[in-house]
Amino acid sequence: MFVKATRDCPPWTAHDGCEIREVFYPAHDSIELPYSLAVATVAHGERTYRHRLQHDEVYYLLEGEGLMHLNTETRPVSAGDAILIPRGAEQWIENTGSGDLRFVALVSPPWTAAADVRVE
Repeated sequence: MFVKATRDCPPWTAHDGCEIREVFYPAHDSIELPYSLAVATVAHGERTYRHRLQHDEVYYLLEGEGLMHLNTETRPVSAGDAILIPRGAEQWIENTGSGDLRFVALVSPPWTAAADVRVE
């Protein structure tokens, strides 16, 4: 059984500007998976950079509220929402709530820096 606590994952700043804690990352863990799983945080009043990921991605919002931008569409999102982000889509999320915006990011195949291109 492979169990890993998010609190034990060191935070780092992702290419899109949010704080990331990699929970399941096949390149660093002793697991073979067709995806990576991370918990991301966007601070109050902040937003991620516009970027394109050459992988499919799903966000599942754990807490907070914000606006999700996907290509030309913008929608309000909040805790409990799941967002499908197709590969190659221009995306960014902004925190419009009063606290942190936290979400799980599932990326398939596993995230790589080379496949994450900032638009701005």
